[in-house]
Amino acid sequence: MIIKRTAAIAAIAAMATAGLVGCGSSDDKSGGKSGAKAKAKVGIILPDTKSSVRWENFDLPVLKKAFQAAGIPADIQNAEGDKQRMQTIADQMITSGVTILAIVNLDSNSGAAIESKAKAQGVQTVDYDRLTLGGSADYYVSFDGVQVGRVQGEGLQKCLGDKASNIVYLNGSPTDNNATLFKQGAHEVLDKVSNYKKVAEQDVPDWDNQKAATIFEQMYTQQKGKIDGVLAANDGLGNAAVSILKKNSVAGKVPVTGQDATVQGLQNVLDGTQCMTVYKPNKLEADSLVQVVTALAQGQKPKTTATANDPQGHRQVASILLNPIGITKDNVKQVITDGGSGITAADVCKGGYAAKCKAAGIQ
Repeated sequence: MIIKRTAAIAAIAAMATAGLVGCGSSDDKSGGKSGAKAKAKVGIILPDTKSSVRWENFDLPVLKKAFQAAGIPADIQNAEGDKQRMQTIADQMITSGVTILAIVNLDSNSGAAIESKAKAQGVQTVDYDRLTLGGSADYYVSFDGVQVGRVQGEGLQKCLGDKASNIVYLNGSPTDNNATLFKQGAHEVLDKVSNYKKVAEQDVPDWDNQKAATIFEQMYTQQKGKIDGVLAANDGLGNAAVSILKKNSVAGKVPVTGQDATVQGLQNVLDGTQCMTVYKPNKLEADSLVQVVTALAQGQKPKTTATANDPQGHRQVASILLNPIGITKDNVKQVITDGGSGITAADVCKGGYAAKCKAAGIQ
């Protein structure tokens, strides 16, 4: 995906806050904006509970809170990894009168079908977190996927140094456009390092962590244990690799990347079994979606920061693309202290992690 930036990403937080303040007002004497907002109803469909714990543990509560603060009714449901279930939920939401539908597609084909049906019913659509290739979403809200991959690649490079290294890639689902972007960004960084050799690479269907463990164990066996680094596309896949490295008594000796800054991922970073993760503050993404929905509800054009190229649909999609943050043991406390994900010290610092949290500055 080719990204064209049109404004500073840093402005998004201020824009989102301004949007929330504006839509929280009930003193509009003209009956214009407040009236438009009152008629709006948003439906949001999250993809599953298996690919990442983020959807139910982080996105769901943050989105609920954000839309409650904005005063916009929101119906938020999870498709549980089932394309037919997602279509059924979308149909029910359209029937119930949603005026704006935001989805995290399970794959582009099924997502495009949902968006086409919604559009035919006069419902505006927004892609949340994943761009639907060949879709018809009016807007796209996410983190910059290529930059996520670059941050992962830079993190692995920092952990490996310049020594000759055999690297394997555990990529995300081939049906997820984000996985393609993460892969692109990681290769942009790591392919330039002449001392690194890619010895294996495979996509993990549906981001399935159990399949990832099997795939990585096969890689490890085929390479006779001669793997020096693992570019894993998210924390679930990273933890799958860590489990096999533990089985072979080399966990902590082979750097592994991740993404989403989950509780498990942060604990692995504190343990030293995962060298880094990528933090994408859910609150920023949720607030950006609220900003887009609020503008649409008021009949206005949302402020965006970029355009995302949809090569399948031959179109440019107006987008808000946020910047991800690389997390290592040195700055792991940022995920706790800035409140962007809802993760607390109590979530991470249980049992044997209390001392490790204290050493990392997490109180």
